[in-house]
Amino acid sequence: MTAAKSLTVAFQMDPLDAVDINADSSFRLAEEAQARGHALFYYTPDQLSYREGQVFARGQDLTVRREVGNHFAVGAMRDQNLAEVDVIWLRQDPPFDMGYITTTHILDRVHPETLVVNDPFWVRNYPEKLLVLDFPDLTPPTAIARDLDTLKAFRDRHGDVILKPLYGNGGAGVFKLAHADSNLASLHELFVGINREPLIIQKFLPDVSAGDKRIILVEGEPVGAINRVPAKGETRSNMHVGGRPEPVGLTDRDREICDRIGPLLREKGQIFVGIDVIGDYLTEINVTSPTGIQELERFDGTNIAAKIWEAIEARRA
Repeated sequence: MTAAKSLTVAFQMDPLDAVDINADSSFRLAEEAQARGHALFYYTPDQLSYREGQVFARGQDLTVRREVGNHFAVGAMRDQNLAEVDVIWLRQDPPFDMGYITTTHILDRVHPETLVVNDPFWVRNYPEKLLVLDFPDLTPPTAIARDLDTLKAFRDRHGDVILKPLYGNGGAGVFKLAHADSNLASLHELFVGINREPLIIQKFLPDVSAGDKRIILVEGEPVGAINRVPAKGETRSNMHVGGRPEPVGLTDRDREICDRIGPLLREKGQIFVGIDVIGDYLTEINVTSPTGIQELERFDGTNIAAKIWEAIEARRA
């Protein structure tokens, strides 16, 4: 399909060499953009800069193709004034650290004249494990704290819990702790020795054994879901750590959750979002670098990437 107007699209993302073309959502978005006649430019976050009132990225013109081991071609390195492109995709993976946050501050300087997806101001203010705090009735009991006594008291109140880094991703550093598990203090010691950030602790949801649902929303509207089932012996269902994707439909509760959060996402320019639902509970709202497009497309035959681009093109029009 060719769009009515050709756009210049910059992808701020991690190195292309490591991309899994059969799973990576950034690759799928680039592939669909190219099919719609848009011109692609690629750079890594460390090549973003602010220079005397202007925002530049040092990168390369990009062509993608669905060939394993030969999935992209790039031009010569060059400077690109980002005020002169139509769309910038903010697609590097977390951790959501000061390096990540700084890129959102710099991209604020060109948005919305250049459309940054998702809106960097609200990506910065709505990291995935914090935005859910706006919807306490939709989420499992949750606490955010660095203080060990607070974490212990939460577990004493709720029994089995999940403990994880506040700004992590992909299931890294996620632990299930039974009420009687004696490792909470040791894990706390480990985490506080690594960084200065709080931890997030949630009541464990046994329904995770049946899967952790990833629902994709475009402009605040659900367009489909996949179920990620933990590998045997695992609590975590993330595909990065062996979770198995399966087709799944949306329940009435899923739609209720989407109806509640959708207007806020749309208002704040969060065009492509992936939320996580376990049983009846919302656990995360992923706005930084959500995944799941390719798995969903394979399961239900819908071109999700096209829906995302239609939303972007409508905003640019």
